[in-house]
Amino acid sequence: MHPQNDMANTKDVLLLRIREHHKLSTAEQLKLTVMLSLPAILAQLSTILMFYIDDAMVGSLGALASASIGIIATTTWLFWSIISCAATGFSVQVAHLVGANDLPGARSVFRQSLLASLALAVVTGLVGVFISGPLPHWLGGGADICGDASAYFLIFTLGAPLSMVNMLSSSMLRCAGNIKVPSLANIVMCILDVGFNFFLIFPTRDITLNLPFLNLSDVMLTVPGAGLGVAGAALGTLLAETIIALYLLWYAAVRCPELRLIGNQGSFIPQRQTLRKAGNIAGPILMQRVLMNVAQITITIIVAPLGAVAIAANALGITAESLCYMPGYGIGEAATTLVGQSYGANRYRLTDRFAWMTTLLGIAVMSFMGVVMYLAAPLMMASLTPDEAVRQLGVECLRIEAWAEPGFAASIVAMSCFVGTGDTKKPSIMNLFSMWAVRVTLAAALAPRYGLHGVWLGMAIELTFRGLIFMIRMKWGRWMKIIEKR
Repeated sequence: MHPQNDMANTKDVLLLRIREHHKLSTAEQLKLTVMLSLPAILAQLSTILMFYIDDAMVGSLGALASASIGIIATTTWLFWSIISCAATGFSVQVAHLVGANDLPGARSVFRQSLLASLALAVVTGLVGVFISGPLPHWLGGGADICGDASAYFLIFTLGAPLSMVNMLSSSMLRCAGNIKVPSLANIVMCILDVGFNFFLIFPTRDITLNLPFLNLSDVMLTVPGAGLGVAGAALGTLLAETIIALYLLWYAAVRCPELRLIGNQGSFIPQRQTLRKAGNIAGPILMQRVLMNVAQITITIIVAPLGAVAIAANALGITAESLCYMPGYGIGEAATTLVGQSYGANRYRLTDRFAWMTTLLGIAVMSFMGVVMYLAAPLMMASLTPDEAVRQLGVECLRIEAWAEPGFAASIVAMSCFVGTGDTKKPSIMNLFSMWAVRVTLAAALAPRYGLHGVWLGMAIELTFRGLIFMIRMKWGRWMKIIEKR
């Protein structure tokens, strides 16, 4: 048997043992955690690589091009969060139903989620189209970057329905226990994005090839290009996401045993109970993400008066840092699946063990990545921009942030565990308190005196604080008692 097929079968067998209330040893629990985490981590890293290459391609056009994306980055996160929360509200229900071996119920929720989520995505996209013109001006952008920023945001929001299909299908497959397919699809999307951007961002140009192993040197090659600049980066991402979204929807609806809709009758009209559960799960997360993104936008407004170099360094620094924290989100996806299915099977002791196992794994991985980021900061920034001032400022900020990665990991994975049980209200409040009371306050206080360094110092302090309070809640909070009362 092929090693990958053997691993997939082992994973499926272990997940089935959770649903059928068979005992799993500590070694088997750890093995299942790693098997679900690895493809998710690779997918998250590929996503970051995509943004990394996108930013490097745009960055090669100059600091103004990078700043035009950086000024609206936090708003794109806000719109992305609205879409992703809908996917979370429905997919967590699927994790519980699959854990309880109620596959008809899981398929019913999946079917209903398609219409409800698409309706939300269309409304969100229309709002984005309406505000795309004035948005960069509202955020304090100058006339030299607002045109490109508006074009980028317009294309991004026009793709909201496709983003929803992508996120919903991916979340459903992961919560059903299939992390491999959406992870591989995500990697392919990144490759497609880079390919599309290569032809869309830059104009037609001549490049020189030197291939000694083929006895070729100084070979001139004309590469066609659309020369769309910043707008080309957004369009390339949209085209790549369209292809992958349609594939994932087909796979979930036709191929996935737990979710297959073909041959299983049912209504696509959302039922009140399903919507209510989705709202109870996603509502607090949505409110949290909206207010946290408003906080990020507030910080962008704080950074904007520091100039184009600071705006570009802040945006590119966030992209570089994401290389460290995206593995935490990958482990968080595995945590939601494991905790959600264990909870659905009413195995509360196993739920607690998976929560701690995934959280500690996330802390270990992101601590290592923090060391890598500290040492490799000059190389990371040099790969993103040729601007020396932007590079130097970005390196200094990354080295401040590297110290906060363990705390950031704890907050990411612990939050994913709480989401897996449907316990989202109190963790969302904790996130909001940490962001507004600590990060925004410190950024506003430190930026006038210390510039962008002060903003990033405030971020590092806040992430460490957030990780600490999440670990305290996981250890001594009432989230497991909440589970036992349901």
